[in-house]
Amino acid sequence: MSRDLVDAALDLLLGGCCAGCGRAGRALCEGCDAALPTRARPAWPTPVPSGLAPPWAADEYAGTVRALVLAHKEQRVLSLRRPLARLLVLAVAAAVPVDETVVLVPVPSRPSTVRARGHDPTAAVTRSAAGMLRAAGLDALAVPLLRTRPGLQDQSGLGAEARARNLDGSLRCPAPALRRLARLRPAARLVVCDDVITTGATAREAQRALEAVGLPVAAVAAVAATRRTRAPRDGGNRADDAGAEAGAGPLPLSSSGPTD
Repeated sequence: MSRDLVDAALDLLLGGCCAGCGRAGRALCEGCDAALPTRARPAWPTPVPSGLAPPWAADEYAGTVRALVLAHKEQRVLSLRRPLARLLVLAVAAAVPVDETVVLVPVPSRPSTVRARGHDPTAAVTRSAAGMLRAAGLDALAVPLLRTRPGLQDQSGLGAEARARNLDGSLRCPAPALRRLARLRPAARLVVCDDVITTGATAREAQRALEAVGLPVAAVAAVAATRRTRAPRDGGNRADDAGAEAGAGPLPLSSSGPTD
């Protein structure tokens, strides 16, 4: 039995409701699922961390998407992994040419946070997104290249400056991970993946850690971005907006099949 079926069965047995509208039944009802975005947009923070790779997100961190992220992350509604992965795929597809080899690098959580939650939501969603891309015939792989340093604080509640100070030098790419990437995909476009872009400090630190060992980062992709990071439709980076509108269309992602 696939992990998707196991997750759905657990949600059904434990009882639940739609994370989006509260309707009793499945964790994401058909109506809320159909209303999810189908294209990603640029998600530049304000201010932009110096040197940040182009960031993309599927939607604003609000409403149904915010509810899905929180339910999956904090309440372990594991069946939401797949719809969140579909949203991450939109951001990846907008960020880089998906007909090339792509390596998705999840932003790591602190080990203590993973233990407390009982899972690593960003890593799981990133793996699932890579599996969806492969199922669509694309060469994509999720590789957890990054590790956190001891003493890293929880980012929630921290402002932009505090986040930047907390994250300074907080991530590293150990040699075994680097060797693994060289063995699996020696030439690939790297995309840093996260659930939510807020100030961009986390993505920039992940990018710094990868570039410090000679791995250039092509883009940043996220499920959602806070309102302050949403690129305006009028003004802002019009070239990026045009790219979002004219970029890759919806990928042929099946509703079932391999996700990891």
